[in-house]
Amino acid sequence: MLYNGCMLVQVFPKLKNFLPVKILRGYFASPLHVVVIGFLMTLGELLAIELAVFWCDIILAALSLFLSDDTLAAVPVACCGYMTIAAKNNNIMAAREGRETIFRDPAFQIQLFFIIALGVLLLLARLVTLLIENPHRAGMPRLLPGFLALGLAYLLGGGASSHYSSRTVLFGFVQIASLAFFYLYFHYTLDFKKIRKDYAPILFFVIGLFISVQILGMYQGKGVFLSDGSVSRGALYTGWGTYNNVGGIMAMCIPAPFYFMMTKKRGHLFMFPAIYFLFATFLTQSRGSILFGTVVFVVCLIWTLIKTRGRVQQGVFLFTIALLVLLFAAFIALRRELDALFASIKEAGTDDSNRFNIWKNCWAAFKGHPIFGVGFYDTPGFGFEYNVDHGAFIPPRAHNTLFQLLATGGVVLAAAYAFHRIQTLVLLLKKPSPEKNFAFFVVLALVLTSLLDCHFFNIGPGILYGVVLCFAEEAERMKSGEIRPKLRTCPARNA
Repeated sequence: MLYNGCMLVQVFPKLKNFLPVKILRGYFASPLHVVVIGFLMTLGELLAIELAVFWCDIILAALSLFLSDDTLAAVPVACCGYMTIAAKNNNIMAAREGRETIFRDPAFQIQLFFIIALGVLLLLARLVTLLIENPHRAGMPRLLPGFLALGLAYLLGGGASSHYSSRTVLFGFVQIASLAFFYLYFHYTLDFKKIRKDYAPILFFVIGLFISVQILGMYQGKGVFLSDGSVSRGALYTGWGTYNNVGGIMAMCIPAPFYFMMTKKRGHLFMFPAIYFLFATFLTQSRGSILFGTVVFVVCLIWTLIKTRGRVQQGVFLFTIALLVLLFAAFIALRRELDALFASIKEAGTDDSNRFNIWKNCWAAFKGHPIFGVGFYDTPGFGFEYNVDHGAFIPPRAHNTLFQLLATGGVVLAAAYAFHRIQTLVLLLKKPSPEKNFAFFVVLALVLTSLLDCHFFNIGPGILYGVVLCFAEEAERMKSGEIRPKLRTCPARNA
């Protein structure tokens, strides 16, 4: 049976010849849709019009699910949605300042619940129609065993201790859902033979561009610039995360320009956005993101120099030399301004921000319950000693993946993670391609930055992680990139 899943066009075949439908179908399959969703994301964050953006997202997603062959148009919505929350509506910061946010407004809560429920129903309905048309269309995902092991270990975290509760099980479920839901969903609902190979790099490139705008917007916040002209990085945040969270996402976007360096005729020109992405990562003032973002940048640069030839290789090399000269000149000429800009980092120096104490407590928790750990939430004598609201759904975390795994789920969770990580390495390193290389560097950025932060255990980066792995797994089936994909039509039923 051929791939056949268009909903309205399938029921009403004449619609496919209707010009507005043709235009919409072409738009949803093109990179322009990614740009629009990214633009809406940043517009919502900067202007605090999240609800209007969420309505736009759900309307566009609904149209695409009814008119398109697959669920491709839902990919950027899934990745960008959570990064739409404005800084003024950051619940944690608002609580510290004693003010309310829109999340306390019943009208907003009702509409947000309705939008999420409608989105879930649409996604499930589309999944069902696609599987009914062809129940054997995709086969078992390669990473499914690792995700299942990781998910089960999350749910069992703290299972042999007195700290095991429904709350830690629920958060464990949310954790694995953030990592695996869209990986599985898009595996079964995307027609990868009709998707351009560079779709995932385009997605991360666009996210990087618009998140960099949000980073600039962070500098407009209250209390960022102090009376002496220096910057307080503690005042740098968006509605969806602090400077550390934003820096982690920006670091994950750094590999995108390098992909285009290796795949385009004039790829060396993408050194401009690559340098800009690194600069934006520095502007987040997240020490871990700056450190490991720079590592990823250098690794990608070396790999690009190895893999490219001719004019592209020469151009990348010359840009690299120019970058080093520019950095040296800026350090000499703008030293005073740079000192003021990065005063907070200079003041923090190598201070561990209580991480060593947290890791010590994690190790104590692991030694006390080495098999299944103590779960996610703070408990007397174990885990993490943060001064936080213990009733909050998001628990305090270890700021290090290994210590988090050991404290939360003991050797069972650590072993499950190792199995999952081996599976991902096999997937990304076997039969290498530019698309798999790109995914490898994105995952590398997440893994490295998570050595000093909580990114792997945050919901947003988990969604991006699952999506990039899904596209990497299917890279061999995807078509060569085009300026604009051809308009797609549904084949006749049972053709």
